[in-house]
Amino acid sequence: MKAKGSFAIIVTFLATQCLSVLCAADDFDFFYFVQQWPGSYCDTKRKCCYPKTGKPASDFSIHGLWPNYKDGSYPSNCNPENAFEKSEISDLIGSLEKSWPSLTCPSSDDTKFWTHEWEKHGTCSESELDQHEYFEAALKLKQKVNLLQSLENAGIKPNNEFYSIESVKEAIKDSIGFEPGMECNVDSSGNSQIYQIFVCVDTSGAEIIECPVLPRSRCASKVQFPSF
Repeated sequence: MKAKGSFAIIVTFLATQCLSVLCAADDFDFFYFVQQWPGSYCDTKRKCCYPKTGKPASDFSIHGLWPNYKDGSYPSNCNPENAFEKSEISDLIGSLEKSWPSLTCPSSDDTKFWTHEWEKHGTCSESELDQHEYFEAALKLKQKVNLLQSLENAGIKPNNEFYSIESVKEAIKDSIGFEPGMECNVDSSGNSQIYQIFVCVDTSGAEIIECPVLPRSRCASKVQFPSF
């Protein structure tokens, strides 16, 4: 009886471990790849500070690569023990400074921004991507999803003019094949502005997919595309 009891305990333990592995391998459903327009960010915050490398290019920049669930919720801060290590992405620093700059004040070298994004969001994708793969995936997506070019090809330019929200979404959909999510800010004059664009990506961090759920847009029917 004792042997049978021990065997049952072992089987239960192994089953539990298997379930844990399955959960770890399937602990989110998709990514939001989020890019932000720096002109709108600066208007939203009423001020911004350029990183120590200088003023970023007049282009959309990466905000993050965020694991999400199909019900609209998301995991966060999944592994406090796996802290951000800048040395693990040393070969990506130049590209990150260009494509993933921080505009918060005071001026910084972007490390605090990258640390926040890895520890809050990146650690929740460890079943698919390690730290280097996570940041590399975001950089590759930035090359694949050229939002500024997509909009300019449709005649939508960062010239402080107003454009219909539908034309903005349609221009991006025509380029990537799927409807994007949008978030708008309101500047000090009460203008609704193009702020953040959400594109959905599969759990490998490589393939653009149709969004299982879109974030609430909070955009007016006409939105401004401010200069930067």
